[in-house]
Amino acid sequence: MELFINFLPAFGVLALLFVLLKNSWVTKQDVGDEKMARIAKNISDGAMSFLKAEYKILSIFVIAVAILLYFKGASEEGSNGLVAVSFIVGAICSALAGFIGMKVATKANVRTTNAARTSLGKALEVAFAGGSVMGMGVVGLGVLGLSGLFFIYSGQGWGIGEVLNVLSGFSLGASSIALFARVGGGIYTKAADVGADLVGKVEAGIPEDHPLNPATIADNVGDNVGDVAGMGADLFESYVGSIIGTMVLGAAFVALPEFSSSFDGLGAVLLPLALAAAGIVMSIVGTFFVKVKDGGSPHKALNVGEFGSAILTVGASYLLIRNMLPETWVVAGNEYSSLGVFWATIAGLAAGLLIGKVTEYYTGTGTKPVKGIVRQSETGSATNIIAGLGVGMMSTAIPILLIAAAILISHYFAGLYGIAIAAVGMLANTGIQLAVDAYGPISDNAGGIAEMAELPKEVRERTDKLDAVGNTTAAIGKGFAIGSAALTALALFAAFMQTANVKSIDVSRPDIMAGLLVGGMLPFVFSALSMGAVGRAAMAMIEEVRRQFRDIPELKNALVVMKKYDSDMTKASEEDRKIFEAADGKAEYQKCVEISTKASIKEMVLPGLLALAVPVAVGFIGGAEMLGGLLAGVTTAGVLMAIFQSNAGGAWDNAKKMIEEQGRKGTDAHKAAVVGDTVGDPFKDTSGPSLNILLKLMSVVALVIAPSIALSSDTITAYNESRVEEQTHKVEMVDVDRVSQNDAIDVDYEAATSNTNDSEIEAEISSSVSKIKPEMNSSDKR
Repeated sequence: MELFINFLPAFGVLALLFVLLKNSWVTKQDVGDEKMARIAKNISDGAMSFLKAEYKILSIFVIAVAILLYFKGASEEGSNGLVAVSFIVGAICSALAGFIGMKVATKANVRTTNAARTSLGKALEVAFAGGSVMGMGVVGLGVLGLSGLFFIYSGQGWGIGEVLNVLSGFSLGASSIALFARVGGGIYTKAADVGADLVGKVEAGIPEDHPLNPATIADNVGDNVGDVAGMGADLFESYVGSIIGTMVLGAAFVALPEFSSSFDGLGAVLLPLALAAAGIVMSIVGTFFVKVKDGGSPHKALNVGEFGSAILTVGASYLLIRNMLPETWVVAGNEYSSLGVFWATIAGLAAGLLIGKVTEYYTGTGTKPVKGIVRQSETGSATNIIAGLGVGMMSTAIPILLIAAAILISHYFAGLYGIAIAAVGMLANTGIQLAVDAYGPISDNAGGIAEMAELPKEVRERTDKLDAVGNTTAAIGKGFAIGSAALTALALFAAFMQTANVKSIDVSRPDIMAGLLVGGMLPFVFSALSMGAVGRAAMAMIEEVRRQFRDIPELKNALVVMKKYDSDMTKASEEDRKIFEAADGKAEYQKCVEISTKASIKEMVLPGLLALAVPVAVGFIGGAEMLGGLLAGVTTAGVLMAIFQSNAGGAWDNAKKMIEEQGRKGTDAHKAAVVGDTVGDPFKDTSGPSLNILLKLMSVVALVIAPSIALSSDTITAYNESRVEEQTHKVEMVDVDRVSQNDAIDVDYEAATSNTNDSEIEAEISSSVSKIKPEMNSSDKR
């Protein structure tokens, strides 16, 4: 087992080697004809131009924050200036994860389209291979970066507390890049999507992926920017955040005699890294289970890989936990066991899978909630929107109960460390989970390319089948991300309290209640900022698309021809066909790409700075306990808002798709569903997913500044003494109440005996006692 631990960075290298092999295989696949290659190049160029512009801005931010962190770390006890190095490495790894995913996704999309000309099975193989590059890239960079830095810092002669404080900078770097990537990517994709949907579908009556639609390239770029790079950065941040939070909490066990016999007392600190390393191997094995034949179910094939990997991860987790932790140990009078830690891990893994299935129920095509939205679309946009809001609100109940159950079960078996290890368990097979999730936008792009390249109907049917499954996997992925965000935020919150010496969050104190309320408000303000940004960017996109339809003669004439034949150009006369073909390549796609890029880069700054600045301000002005209240508020409101928005948006989207599958495009019900889907777009792809990162980023910021605002031993002593005095005062008050009540009984007795006979005396005494007894019981309870 010691050998396994010494080679932890090698598991990160193994994942990256798998990435290279899969990327090479995808690259060797045929791209198809010249038109398909041209469309794919436009999408790829647009995606890379966005990343280049985004990373240029973020590099300035990273350098500025790194300088501040260096001076902070160098000037305080228990930290070190190298926290700036951790921050930079974390930011680079997060950005690199997004870049790797984006690069391969823009290769795999056109190759999936071309493979769909042959068979469904081949198309699934290409799309999933592209997704697996994203998944394995994230876990490989996470394990390599964290384990590598941990071993380097451990060799500096520092205490374990200082090592982990410096290492937490890695999570801060990952979180910062993830938030900007998620918010910026979400604004980009939804601005393009709204323009393509409203002007293309509703006004012009053409599909969003039609080559005449000027926003179609920007829309397809947005799928990669938001759902590949954004989701990759999101889960990368959850992945490393859960590991670091667990390592910090595990440091409390280092001095215990039960741990001293192995791993230099660091068994509980190294366990999350070991679980992550095992998860890499099991995820790679799981990818080989994903296969489908023509006529088979892609959804079933993906489930086999995902659940197969989860089962293997459970077995590996049991072996690692039993070998790395002592049989039992005692902390603060509570006895814990290695078997208890295993059950906590299972609780997290089970909760993650169940949240995914619940999300599938509320957002999947053909389910009762989505059918309800379809039915209410018959009476217009208003009833469609009301139904979608109701579905989103109701969908919060079961996931919250599952998260709460995971928290209670894991805490019962292993305390706060159990909650943190539950988050690690949920994210242990992130490699294949993210591969399944990234498969979705690749398939969506493949369908768009098939539409734009005007490929035969059977090709589009195959890509649509992959895309329908992709929508469900994307929704499940978002649910999984929210569940993992909640447990990760709680793990980081517990680590912050331990580092800052905060013993409890007493909401009866005004400062902590104020922090709680401010924290609960932040997800709403954050959502408003991101939605407002989407609205402003979408307005500019809509105006541009309308301008092109109005001012470019070839586009204008082609639209007239399409309306004449209800978009079915197989019925067009030769003359009309020539008019239609004359519009090929006339749409100015690049202008729409520029609008989305500029808007997203500009609008992502304020929400990102809000998440970074507020915890720092509250921590240094209001203190560690008020900051604890803020984190509790933002976590509670943020998780609920994230589930509501993501599921409402997913349900609206699939309600529209159900109407389209019924052959009712262009009907009033379809137009109402398009409006609902457009409202839901920023819910599910911008503000909802971004809230996951808001929760974790604020907790990470709090953890990094914890040594600077930690409560002193004098403050803790004074707090404990005040609690003792308060309890003593309560006991004294109860005693006074009892004396007064006994006196009252004596007075009633004397009054009764002076004027009445024996039977009346008994009645008076019984009446007096019955009146006073409830008050005595109440005092006893107090």
